[in-house]
Amino acid sequence: MTPVRLKLSIMMFLQYFVWGAWWVTVGTYLTQVHNFSAVQVGLISGTTALAAVISPFFVGMIADRFFATEKILAVLHLVGGGLMYLTSTFSTFSLVYPTLLAYTLCYMPTLALSNALSFHNMKDPAKEFPSVRVLGTIGWIAVGQLIGWLGIEASATPLKIAAGSSILLGLYCLTLPHTPPKLKGRPISVGALLGLDALKLMKDPSFAIFVIGSFLICVPLTFYYAFTNLFLNELGMVNAAGKMTLGQMSEIGFMLVMPFFLSRVGIKKTILLGMTAWVARYLLFAYGNIDAGVWMLYTGILLHGICYDFFFVTGQIYVDQRAPVEMRGAAQGFIAFVTLGAGMFLGSWVSGLVVQKYTIAVGNAVTHGWPQIWMMPALGATAVLALFALFFRPKEAKA
Repeated sequence: MTPVRLKLSIMMFLQYFVWGAWWVTVGTYLTQVHNFSAVQVGLISGTTALAAVISPFFVGMIADRFFATEKILAVLHLVGGGLMYLTSTFSTFSLVYPTLLAYTLCYMPTLALSNALSFHNMKDPAKEFPSVRVLGTIGWIAVGQLIGWLGIEASATPLKIAAGSSILLGLYCLTLPHTPPKLKGRPISVGALLGLDALKLMKDPSFAIFVIGSFLICVPLTFYYAFTNLFLNELGMVNAAGKMTLGQMSEIGFMLVMPFFLSRVGIKKTILLGMTAWVARYLLFAYGNIDAGVWMLYTGILLHGICYDFFFVTGQIYVDQRAPVEMRGAAQGFIAFVTLGAGMFLGSWVSGLVVQKYTIAVGNAVTHGWPQIWMMPALGATAVLALFALFFRPKEAKA
């Protein structure tokens, strides 16, 4: 491994270590410790989506035009670490929500920027990126195992771990390869400053279908991220956070074979395989249980690798192939806006309403009708799968 790829791999490890530290268990913590409602938990989960709507698109343009990418990353992670620590000290929705939203406004742009920085420093991103991105998966696994082993899911400690690791990552970003703005000194237009130039890519019908499908599939996806940990804990699964990292472990294998799939079956079929796995996962959750059907739960978790890699990572590569070099930062920000932003914001709202509808009070305890809940994202993913299969016809690039 070259020194540059080693640096990029460490960056990816820390990038997803930070996110995995708090996002998986925050719903369980807020529900069980501070008695937040399902709708409030959905809104809290949706802070990442709302932040992705507001910020990455514009920060991508700033990175393309004004400041070195590694310096923007450093500032965002350092400020974000302080905000996350503040969040860990609050216990009411009126304080947790705005502070966490401010944190996610710092964090979410870094997803697109770290991808753009990686692509900029690679000769062949389609072949090199998966082996670098897989370290992000390992980072997510590592922090999930740590939290599960410590037994701190229902506490503020995961948020404090996220705060500390965010500050560490901010300092580390200052050591990354210098990635100057590609459009520095060029004439500035209103369209460029607002990121509207990236919308020109929508003139390609296949790219437009990709964007629409990406937006829609994120609605059922949000159910998994917002409520799976609570679901498994209610069923009585021991060390649910640690068990959920099996999904990220499966990501490693699928990430490593992705270049083979891209070269042999192409972008479209790779993405369709990912969407099919999403439908299967939610059906397994709907019919699984902690006894004889526990294998369904584990299988549903293990499918996360193909669900995530074959859609999101493949999509990032597709965007990089289709966008002109001068707007790749903006293009990555645009797809983050569509998926992590608009799609998951809608999904966080819908998932909270669905879970609230099937909330069941049993004495002083609260449980949920999980089979009915999981059927909703299963049906939604099936509809988007059909849409994608019928109308997405990309011109395949060499992977």
